[in-house]
Amino acid sequence: MSTENAAVDPTTSPATPQAEGQQRDFIRQIIRDDLATGKHHAIRTRFPPEPNGYLHIGHAKAICLNFGIAREFTGWCNLRLDDTNPGKEDPEFVEGIKDDVRWLGYEWHDLRHASDYFEVFYDSAVKLIKDGVAYVDDLSPEDMRAYRGTLTEPGRNSPFRDRSVEENLDLFQRMRAGEFADGAKTLRAKIDMTSGNMNMRDPAIYRIRKVTHQNTGDAWPIYPMYDYAHCLSDALEGITHSLCTLEFEDHRPLYDWFVDKVDLVNHPELWQHLREGGFRTEPAKPRQIEFSRLNLSYSITSKRKLAQLVNENLVDGWDDPRMNTLRGLRRRGFTPGGLRLLIERLGVSKQNSIIDYSILENCVREDLDAIAARRMAVLDPLKLVITNLPDGHEETLTFSNHPKDESFGTRDVPFSRELWIERDDFAEVPPKGFHRLKPEGEVRLRGVGIVKCEEMVKDTDGNVVEVRCSLDLESRQGMPGADRKVKGTIHWVSAKHGVATEVRVYDRLFNVADPDDETDGKTWIEHINPDAKRVVTAWLEPAAANVDAEQRFQFERLGYFVADRIDHTVNKPVFNRTVTLRDAWSTKQG
Repeated sequence: MSTENAAVDPTTSPATPQAEGQQRDFIRQIIRDDLATGKHHAIRTRFPPEPNGYLHIGHAKAICLNFGIAREFTGWCNLRLDDTNPGKEDPEFVEGIKDDVRWLGYEWHDLRHASDYFEVFYDSAVKLIKDGVAYVDDLSPEDMRAYRGTLTEPGRNSPFRDRSVEENLDLFQRMRAGEFADGAKTLRAKIDMTSGNMNMRDPAIYRIRKVTHQNTGDAWPIYPMYDYAHCLSDALEGITHSLCTLEFEDHRPLYDWFVDKVDLVNHPELWQHLREGGFRTEPAKPRQIEFSRLNLSYSITSKRKLAQLVNENLVDGWDDPRMNTLRGLRRRGFTPGGLRLLIERLGVSKQNSIIDYSILENCVREDLDAIAARRMAVLDPLKLVITNLPDGHEETLTFSNHPKDESFGTRDVPFSRELWIERDDFAEVPPKGFHRLKPEGEVRLRGVGIVKCEEMVKDTDGNVVEVRCSLDLESRQGMPGADRKVKGTIHWVSAKHGVATEVRVYDRLFNVADPDDETDGKTWIEHINPDAKRVVTAWLEPAAANVDAEQRFQFERLGYFVADRIDHTVNKPVFNRTVTLRDAWSTKQG
């Protein structure tokens, strides 16, 4: 058993307890009532992921809820790895889970594993056998399903259900000794095969799996089932409120059945040996409470499908910025504050619904607007030459780093005779309402002054490759004409000083709101957005390129971008587009 406290960067810490305390939902009201009546004097929660994959956006809600409630009510929250399914679990995923929880800004009280309690689970199963409420079954998995019945038909008792306590104890001990083959026998709870709740029809407690476990090695040829291990882990750790998603609502009677029948509170002999290893928590009877999952449009949260995307090289790994894994969202530049803001605004309810992806993007924009310094970059460059400045002209201009926050300070921006501007900021034949640069038209260069287009240079195919402009020197800062009005303002980067940079322009991975909807005859994979990743060579002002990985900026007029946490270096900068400045999808779908 291990205890590990996670370090938290205070600049990314969650909302203060006071702010969280203002939230009102049915779970928090239950907790307030329990504290007011004295049912609990301290709140204990846990976040119990399975280490068989990386966490995704749906897990963010559970993390924020469990850790946030513990913080709000001055309790604590454990991070517990549910490692009861060896063969599908990996230490890499364990480290990823820990990293993601830290990134979201939370710290755990204890780091626990379900495998820490394997001896307790086994001894508790022996108790259930001795109490006559568990038995060893020889039915094959296929026969067990057939005996289980359906939603409209009751199940049938297994022919092995009435084995004696002595025979069950002997068989279970031999299961642990590794005497039987995988799947040959199963320990089952003896509840009610006619129950209307399928979970209560003699569910499995232990199955034989001769697979090496990442923590316990080959010590165990049998492993507990999730429903059994999960609730007893909660009880052992003194969890007061076991928060889970709605699909576990039908599992709650089984959860309570295991907790009541084992009764760890009144049977300390089952867990007393943990004391010798430093275990100091007093067991309790937890209360399971269900809440709705976080479901986003244009997304999938199936671990199987996320793994398929990776395994079939449809994406560039678990941390591909197109993925809605927390690692992918982080690499794309989504912020912990933006995700926490989303969770706070959605609240907690019992009603399943699909949240439009734009709501998440707006939360991230709102967070980034406050914390991201401004820089200039050109993603689709067109040369602009200022003809009335001398060859070799260059100067340094001073720009604010944030128009809304003076504490960000200022920076120096080099300016020269030749500039890069965005190609779509010029139109040879401008559409109606176009207020940027056009032949004989004027536009303000950000922080410089007003230029007028006097000439175009084209290549042999007739494409404009350069625009030549004159600068109204009287419109420069500090001059009498500085306040002269023109309708358009465009940004730029000095061609002489700009830094060539790889920029990955990311968008939503799927081009339909419900990728799993195959009514159009397409599979979910066919709904992958082919434009979800586009790589361009852009030009950045020097102050944008010479930065550390994961530095976030607003590239003016273009969107929010982040220096890639893996590939970016000062000598070879790489940026990812996090999100556009405005929601472009609502326009597309309109």
